[in-house]
Amino acid sequence: MQRPSGRKPEQLRPVRITRNYTRHAEGSVLVEFGDTKVLCTASVAAEVPRFLRGQGSGWITAEYGMLPRSTGSRMAREAARGKQGGRTVEIQRLIGRSLRAAVDLELLGENQITLDCDVIQADGGTRTAAITGACVALVDALRFMQREKLISTDPLKNMVAAVSVGIYEGEAVLDLDYPEDSRADTDMNLVMAADGGMIEVQGTAEGAPFTEKQFAQMLALAKSGIDELIGMQRKALEE
Repeated sequence: MQRPSGRKPEQLRPVRITRNYTRHAEGSVLVEFGDTKVLCTASVAAEVPRFLRGQGSGWITAEYGMLPRSTGSRMAREAARGKQGGRTVEIQRLIGRSLRAAVDLELLGENQITLDCDVIQADGGTRTAAITGACVALVDALRFMQREKLISTDPLKNMVAAVSVGIYEGEAVLDLDYPEDSRADTDMNLVMAADGGMIEVQGTAEGAPFTEKQFAQMLALAKSGIDELIGMQRKALEE
């Protein structure tokens, strides 16, 4: 089996995490998984949703969108249509769930961090790139809050990253790009914490059902890839 990109089955695309990409947000990252590029910003507000008011707990939420020419042809902005698509809503909920797992919300106090993930260019794996980049932007926002005395204790519990895996031409492969994603027999996204805990598993057999053995192979690839991604996140945060 030859992958379209020439990568080995266990090989990630080239990954780059650029912090402080924009000036105004408390945390901002441009994350690149190959030709997939996502701008992730973290904004801090001294407020929480109504259902949390007065409880001394914070909140992390996310918004996700694809720019009109992030793909091969122009798509209309969802704001112009007046309604978000189901895919957009599902992905931004996934990002929010994933990043809430990274933080002790009680230590966040009654503050909210909003993570905006805007896809500049898409070539497969936009949601996994968004989660991986947004986690770094989140850490920078938490550091800002500590510097500004908005919180007294670091609420970060774990770094979180995500990656796609799949069955392509009968073989388990890591980090699918669009040519693989569009032809894969199975497509799966995994979100994991640095301590090895699984946060979310999304998997679908597009063609033939996948076997238990193939699932184990994909899981092993995902764990290895996420370990590598978390190492990249930590390295970026040290710079």
